[in-house]
Amino acid sequence: MLDFDPSADIQALRSTFADIKAVVDVEALTKDIARLSEEAGAPNLWDDVEKAQKVTSALSHRQSELKRVTDVEQRLDDLDVLVELANEMDDEDAAEEARREIAELEDIVSQLEVQTLLDGEYDERSAVVTIRSGAGGDDATDFAEMLLRMYLRWAERHKYSVKLMDTSYAEGAGIKSATFEIDAPYAYGTLSVEAGTHRLARISPFGSADKRQTSFAAVEVIPVMEEAVEVDIPEGDLRVDVFRSSGPGGQSVNTTDSAVRLTHIPSGIVVSMQNEKSQIQNRAAAMRVLQTRLLLLQREKEAAKKKELAGTITASWGDQMRSYFLYGQQLVKDLRTGYEVGNPAIVFDGDLDGFISAGIRWRKRKDDDD
Repeated sequence: MLDFDPSADIQALRSTFADIKAVVDVEALTKDIARLSEEAGAPNLWDDVEKAQKVTSALSHRQSELKRVTDVEQRLDDLDVLVELANEMDDEDAAEEARREIAELEDIVSQLEVQTLLDGEYDERSAVVTIRSGAGGDDATDFAEMLLRMYLRWAERHKYSVKLMDTSYAEGAGIKSATFEIDAPYAYGTLSVEAGTHRLARISPFGSADKRQTSFAAVEVIPVMEEAVEVDIPEGDLRVDVFRSSGPGGQSVNTTDSAVRLTHIPSGIVVSMQNEKSQIQNRAAAMRVLQTRLLLLQREKEAAKKKELAGTITASWGDQMRSYFLYGQQLVKDLRTGYEVGNPAIVFDGDLDGFISAGIRWRKRKDDDD
């Protein structure tokens, strides 16, 4: 007779899930959805395109968040039925299906639990991610493109909407930089732990000698701001360059000079946009990103000054936060959390949830200690 009793595992899942529901506040979420649905159904909604996009995006985010919670609740109820069926019918196949479902639910509930730790001011917003190649020549630009694909695959796994905003191709392999937006609930809070310098060590496919090459790429993550009115940029502080978009190898992909590069002269911050249809749209998108970067820079300076005045010196994250080893011992290791995976291929294919969860938990512990 089949001896299958996963009741302890299921009870643990239900207990954790109950805590998650309390934090998420399903009742408030449902009211938000009702209010936004009413706004989205207004006949004159699209008279103001920008407002309409904010409303529909917020509605989509709230609906997605609620669906994740209700789906887990339904699957937990279905799991009870599956376990009961397996034992009544003495069905090993049903028992194996229940074991797989428990494993999947444990992973999903763990991700939802991590999301409850995202309580920062901008954590629930969508994210703009910029990847820049660093030292290492062709290996670095190739590595930057590998990271771009990694994050796009991660977003694809989660069915998140991605908009590529700008890509600067290298003359040789890979990319100099790329900027993209991930439109999903808590995208900023989730991906902000990916910010920092990433290091790749491998036998270079570009060098003539069979020796190890180390290269670097930087990842920047900022929230999508609904408005950046707190940052006023005088025209004299801004240089605007218009240029023709380019593809791999420097080939022109546009017939008009619609790409825009904004340079904030006092800070040296440069933002390029080329994926919108017109110069006006590219400039508007670039300005939003620039204002957000300046706002965050301003707040970082204020926070640093407060720490200095308080006389407190705390360890920062440091520049280098993760290493990817593609020679000898195949390994990807986060240097802050100690989390590691011995199969770099699956990491570069977008399997990042373990690193992200460990990073968020590490950051929460660090904030609590501070």
